[in-house]
Amino acid sequence: MEYYFSTTVKGKTFDEVIDLVTAELKKEGFGVLTEIDVKDTLKKKIDVDFKKYRILGACNPHFAYKALTAEDKIGVFLPCNVVVEEGDNNEIEVSAVDPIASMSAARNDSLEDIAKEVQQKLKYVIQHLN
Repeated sequence: MEYYFSTTVKGKTFDEVIDLVTAELKKEGFGVLTEIDVKDTLKKKIDVDFKKYRILGACNPHFAYKALTAEDKIGVFLPCNVVVEEGDNNEIEVSAVDPIASMSAARNDSLEDIAKEVQQKLKYVIQHLN
């Protein structure tokens, strides 16, 4: 089972893609709660150079509440991570976690419908980046 889905965005800068992803997430009811700049963190912590790579912690409060009331430890899988990374030829790849894959580990059938709804919204975001 795949644990993510992704697309490649061409013709935009890394920062433009971050803004685009954030805007598309917002349209689907997600806010970005956390933003981890992996390139910067690895440089500061272990002095290595790494490609531009940002992890956005996206959360839709409505679905988070539903999931938490169905399974109180599901918070270990929240927020939903979306990765923006610079590839070859200045192409930017955007990947989102597949919530069906991650939430299936909880083995709670009441999470299935929630995971499907969140998956549809995240897939919509990914599909509308081009």
